[in-house]
Amino acid sequence: MSLDNTITWDLDLIKRYDLSGPRYTSYPTAIQFDAALSETQLVADGQLTTDKNAPLSLYVHIPFCAHVCYFCACNKVITRNRKKAQPYLDTLFKEIEQVAKWYSENRIVNQLHWGGGTPTFISDEQMTELMNKLKQEFNLLDDDSGDYSIEIDPREASLETLKTLRSIGFNRISLGVQDVNPAVQKAVNRIQSTEQTAGILTAARELGFKSINMDLIYGLPHQTLESFNETLDVVIDLSPDRLSVFNYAHMPDRFRSQKHINGEDLPSPEVKLAILESTINKLLTAEYVYIGMDHFAKPDDELALAQKSGHLHRNFQGYTTHSDCDLVAMGVSAISQIGNVYYQNEHDITAYTDAVESRSSAIRRGVKLNTDDCIRRTVITQLICHFELDTQLIESKFSIDFKEYFATEQVEIQRFIEDGLVQIDGQRIIVTAAGRLLIRRICMAFDQYIPKQQPTQGFSRII
Repeated sequence: MSLDNTITWDLDLIKRYDLSGPRYTSYPTAIQFDAALSETQLVADGQLTTDKNAPLSLYVHIPFCAHVCYFCACNKVITRNRKKAQPYLDTLFKEIEQVAKWYSENRIVNQLHWGGGTPTFISDEQMTELMNKLKQEFNLLDDDSGDYSIEIDPREASLETLKTLRSIGFNRISLGVQDVNPAVQKAVNRIQSTEQTAGILTAARELGFKSINMDLIYGLPHQTLESFNETLDVVIDLSPDRLSVFNYAHMPDRFRSQKHINGEDLPSPEVKLAILESTINKLLTAEYVYIGMDHFAKPDDELALAQKSGHLHRNFQGYTTHSDCDLVAMGVSAISQIGNVYYQNEHDITAYTDAVESRSSAIRRGVKLNTDDCIRRTVITQLICHFELDTQLIESKFSIDFKEYFATEQVEIQRFIEDGLVQIDGQRIIVTAAGRLLIRRICMAFDQYIPKQQPTQGFSRII
């Protein structure tokens, strides 16, 4: 699949189409998850629809953080008491044993990710014990060929910790940076020197980590176009393999820590758009590939190569190269995708612990996909990953007539064509350079659940 790396910045289109909408880490989205569905039925349906010969992707959620970052919307527990980690890990080990009985089947684990929270909150010994438990219950690769990654707070990782991570099997890391400007860092309670970040990055490369991602956030207090350009210059010099540049969504009524942020200190919507435009231009000039939405990667990175070859995928961990993997997620609030089933664990750590201790399962809610969900999931995944859709392949895979099946969607597709967001080339719907920034809005046209609810409910803005 050939795909150029151009983005056309059309402010008029952005303003007209920039409403709120899903990020499509799944379809249906988590809003459709139903607490009334029994965990027994969800697991049974997942086992029935999964390919037991296919590989697995594992996710483990470590919720603890020693410091609160005011912008954060993750499910976390803020504490400096490291002793709180072990009881959680003891519960997690019990859940690992249970889900392994359901899904392991000696299936190869091609992908592994620890997120949080701050996974490196736990000690080196605890991380080793956790990895050994996963190796005991699942078929982890031991030849460094897997995609095994972990999120790292550079303030919470020493050289010894990096050595431990590498020795137990991790070969990719993701560094939280957000912004290098001291005034911005102070306003969000995340003081982190560039020297700290550079030190971790340099050490990781020397230890043989294959890929390094950095997270940035635009829209934070005191950010200006000039200050964020300076952050980008620093980051480009550090040369991470991948970059995630997220839009800060200020929702203090929903996320308590955001109440510490003064709304008057936030950049205006106009400044945020200018920052995003400049960010895209600077990163493209630095020869990063625009993967989609918030993500960029070097041309030789696996994400960019997978997109070029037509094999990029998207799940609850974001963009990934592992479209053939079921996602088995463990820990508080973790979301799994098994076959045609999604489900999420208990969100509260006490409820999670009680559930695992009492019934060996923490499943709280989920959804079983019907045939229509599967068709629409395939369409949305292709669009959001590759900016084009071969309708003939959809027709062949699901035995449908595309135009007939999506008859009601043709009105919106025509509108996208007229506005220059997409173009039709035979059997292909191709997202234009102007449409790529608005890919979430284009995908929403194929979302049957959106008309049944307010589009702004529970979702961030597209841009």
